Amino acid sequence: MTDTTRPDRGTPLIPLPHGAARLLTTVGAVATIASTMLAWTWTAEFPGDLTVTAYPAGLQLLTLTGGILTLLYALTLWDVRGLRWLNPGRTTAPVFLTALAAFAVTWYTVLAIAIELGGLANLEPGGYVAAVASLLPVIGALALPRPGDTWKSYFAKADDIPRPAPLPAWAERVAITLALALGLVVFTYGISTPDDEYGETFSGFGLLVVFSAWALFSAGLTDRFSALNARHKGFATSMAFLAAAIFPFTQTEDHNANIGVNILIFATVALGLNIVVGLTGLLDLGYVAFLGVGAYAAALVSGSEYSRFSGTQLPFWGAVLVGMGASLVFGVLIGAPTLRLRGDYLAIVTLGFGEIFRIAVNNLDGSSGPDITNGPNGIANIPDLEMFGFNFGDPHDIGSFTLGRFANYFLLMLIFTAIVVLVFTRAADSRIGRSWVAIREDETAATAMGINGFRVKLIAFALGAALAGLAGTVSAHVSYSVVPTPYQFAGAAPPNSAFLLAAVVLGGMGTVSGPLLGASMLYLIPEKLQFLKNYELLAFGLALVLLMRFRPEGIIANRRRQLEFHETGQLDVPEQKTLPEDPAVTKAGA
Repeated sequence: MTDTTRPDRGTPLIPLPHGAARLLTTVGAVATIASTMLAWTWTAEFPGDLTVTAYPAGLQLLTLTGGILTLLYALTLWDVRGLRWLNPGRTTAPVFLTALAAFAVTWYTVLAIAIELGGLANLEPGGYVAAVASLLPVIGALALPRPGDTWKSYFAKADDIPRPAPLPAWAERVAITLALALGLVVFTYGISTPDDEYGETFSGFGLLVVFSAWALFSAGLTDRFSALNARHKGFATSMAFLAAAIFPFTQTEDHNANIGVNILIFATVALGLNIVVGLTGLLDLGYVAFLGVGAYAAALVSGSEYSRFSGTQLPFWGAVLVGMGASLVFGVLIGAPTLRLRGDYLAIVTLGFGEIFRIAVNNLDGSSGPDITNGPNGIANIPDLEMFGFNFGDPHDIGSFTLGRFANYFLLMLIFTAIVVLVFTRAADSRIGRSWVAIREDETAATAMGINGFRVKLIAFALGAALAGLAGTVSAHVSYSVVPTPYQFAGAAPPNSAFLLAAVVLGGMGTVSGPLLGASMLYLIPEKLQFLKNYELLAFGLALVLLMRFRPEGIIANRRRQLEFHETGQLDVPEQKTLPEDPAVTKAGA
């Protein structure tokens, strides 16, 4: 039997009657959920304590989540009325991807138990049940009608997803709020995962998030959410920042707030680089130097005893203006003689500037050069910022919540991020922003149309440098010290120029949320997977290769760039219909 509701679907990879395939997928999802109530191992040495019956914990919770998602999407194939919105195109791709998510987490856990504890003998019967149960929905999904003509259709979005039914404005705002609340829960869980020896919990979390997000994309829900955001742009942006502001109140450990504030610093710098790379198309390989200029300028006027100007301590806004101003000046000084270059030559010059900055601050120690930056030792003991009597280094009680030092800086950096987002969006939508895009697409054509290419590029370079200096000011006070080591092209951990550029490309060039997401991923993943050590860059490189192969426009794509990277069907000239000839016209022409 075939799926008569969607006759355009391809032949299943596994020959089974359609009804049996749906039943196998549904029963397998229920069995996967039930398996999380059993003990998977006999010892609590494996992270999460998977020895308790009827009490899912650790990676079992992730398998439980994957099983529930699989069950929900399996039920959409039974045409359950209340779940139609989950799979509007009635495609089997999200069913397969959610089943793959539960399968990946379960089998990863089973194999990790066997490897780390020394063999399959360390598995309880519940572990075997979970392994078999999670395999059933995958088999059932492959026995369902294929979403398209090739195997790639299992990972693609259907082309014929119907338009959503119109909703009242209040209902759309509720949907946006619920989606952002879910995003906050997911991020909070990810950042709060325990620091296991081999990162087992976070690895399972990553597998679940990747395949589940892929399933939502294939079902067309991400496109619908993007459309909602476009219709309620101001409301969606406000709710996103409100969700971020709630994050410190969900944490009991200041360490997680420390990760959060560093993610915001990294993300803000990436957003500034997005002006240079994403909007203007200038390949800047030394951008992290502007972050260092802002950090060192703020540290010199912070009142630190190790500063060359130890007697000078500017107030909060003074330090911010000094950091931004110094980066702005350096951006103009470096950009003025170099922005007449293009392509690889410009990239080489910016790479050289980044290395010159790091070497210069390393040598300004009083022996190799003037005593300004204290050389390799840097500027230490930078005091905490204070504004209107509010010291960011002291804990503060808000109701029953206590915000520690890093939580205070997180909220401060969130305000700065909002400012940077506002500057980026206003600049991108302005006349100068359209000039940047024109320069990026074709500088020769833009110049021929009257755009002063050098001036436009210099403005982008200077503005990006100033935004990096703003983040550098906060970075210096958060870390208590500034040293030359982080400000290089590539290193073991962000921020460095390679990771900043990767965050822009990974997230999506030319967008606001893309670099923010890319920076969050590139900072959080190395933080949680420290066991990779020397293999971290290898794993990072493989991930970038896969992303560039399957989604070169980035995770959150700019519409124009998405059309550039996926030309099939976009640039085809529609077939022209030939009108019947008029005999009178034909005779006259003859």
